[in-house]
Amino acid sequence: MFGLHTVDIVVLIVYFIGVTLIGVWAARLVKNIGDFFMPRKFGKTMLTAHTFGTGTHSDQAVSVASKTFTSGLAGIWYQWLWLFCTPFYWLIAPLMRRFRAITVSDVFVARYGKSVGILFAAVGTFNLMFNIGVMLKGSGAVISASLGGEISPNVIILLMTGMFVIYGVAGGLSAAIITDFFQSILTVIFSFALVPFVMKAVGGFSGLRETINNENMFSLTAPGGITAFYIIIIALNALIGIVTQPHTMGNCAAGRTESDGRFGFTVGSFIKRICTMAWCITGIAAVAYLAGRNVDPDKVYGIMAHEFFPGIMPGLLGIFLASLLASVMSSCDSFMIASSALFTENLYKPLIPNKSPKHYLMTGRVAALGIVAGGLISAYLLENVIQGIEIFWKIAPMMGIAFWLGLFWRRATVAGAWASTLSAFGMLILTGQGFFINFVGEIYPAFVKADGSAMMLHWQMIFYLVTGFGTGIIVSLLTKPEDKNKLDRFYELIRTPVDTAEDGLTEPCTIPEGIKIPPKRLLFKAGNLEILVPGKTSVIGFAVAWLAVGALILGFYVITR
Repeated sequence: MFGLHTVDIVVLIVYFIGVTLIGVWAARLVKNIGDFFMPRKFGKTMLTAHTFGTGTHSDQAVSVASKTFTSGLAGIWYQWLWLFCTPFYWLIAPLMRRFRAITVSDVFVARYGKSVGILFAAVGTFNLMFNIGVMLKGSGAVISASLGGEISPNVIILLMTGMFVIYGVAGGLSAAIITDFFQSILTVIFSFALVPFVMKAVGGFSGLRETINNENMFSLTAPGGITAFYIIIIALNALIGIVTQPHTMGNCAAGRTESDGRFGFTVGSFIKRICTMAWCITGIAAVAYLAGRNVDPDKVYGIMAHEFFPGIMPGLLGIFLASLLASVMSSCDSFMIASSALFTENLYKPLIPNKSPKHYLMTGRVAALGIVAGGLISAYLLENVIQGIEIFWKIAPMMGIAFWLGLFWRRATVAGAWASTLSAFGMLILTGQGFFINFVGEIYPAFVKADGSAMMLHWQMIFYLVTGFGTGIIVSLLTKPEDKNKLDRFYELIRTPVDTAEDGLTEPCTIPEGIKIPPKRLLFKAGNLEILVPGKTSVIGFAVAWLAVGALILGFYVITR
């Protein structure tokens, strides 16, 4: 059936039934809306699996393999752009936990006010809705190709959506985290399953070099494309945007303690960086193995699975497909819950207050369905996965600018937050217009692609980031400072560790009674800056994470020689 062996079908059926039962069983943990959106009861192992499962999905394997197929090993940066951000996760995770918030929008409300919180809720919901569409688009393409085109990608997208909606709507973030634990194991299998077989078929890297007569394909940078400067800008853009990806709050703050979230967010992300190496190696091997064929780059990963697994052993293709499904559903469920939380807590509640907890829980579940519907529309409208990934990169940092300004600078104001976001969006739109592309291309040709069709991605990012930060600073300086007492309460959150006795939330972004607030120790005492002196654990962990970054780059370089 559909090119699958009976054993493959049995494997898929077992997976479908198993993950659905686990997710629906987890629904028993949901006693209130806090359990649904932000259960603070998971340890390091579960949060590591959750971070890995949420952050790793098959559309990323598609994008890395696709870009590697066309640009060589430099295609790894289509996911490794986050590599240089990973050490900062060690510092970001405890910060997110200390906010004692359900959503990132709660943080904006505490720092700026309700209007900025509503702005983020709207932008964040759209961001995750679009990202769900990108994941479904990529996964549909690779599964369809794995089946030899026997099933349309659109049909596969609908089937996947039905799966994660069933347990996600029932069990919320608790169900997502529990199923992610099992699905993360399958995701690792999905990432590495092809590598030994495809590399043996092409004769290893020595065989690849004999077949691919282009040394640039084996470089970690691509002249005129993915250069060192390009990588730096993309990574900076990613760091600015990571704090305002709505699901980041769940990755960091669903733990029992700060150290649970810190360990899970950082280690889970590093496991993903290792899997990225496998996707890239599969993509470069496909260049040699599929030489002479007219292949859609988005289908490379699926084609390689279809070429190898059925002939090796019955059931392998079924395991691969189950693993692939796990990789996308473990992300889509978390994104669905995070965006549902934003809508319910930060858009619906302010407009319709004083309803029962049961009413808001039902609202969250209905909102989850609507957000998934929007994701489906995005999936069908996107031309290809690479286009979708790049759009997501650009949306993510739009409100990250206001977040970082407000985190480190007391002088940032509500007007400055609005101005930074709107001006950055405006510059993003402007840099996509033909007349502007032609104008800047005449001033400096390196700003635009060789064919003049669009701005180079990293230069476009520079334009909107500089505009956003510049406008935010200028407008803040020209407007009335925020209330001192409100600012004091916000910065007290940042420097007050979460006590193990804190057993839940009262109001978001509030410190429970009886918790001692530490004295302020600033790194710089000038310019209204609020940069705290880092603790010993932060410094050591940050340094070790950078050593891990260097080890990964060196290891990949050695392997691919």
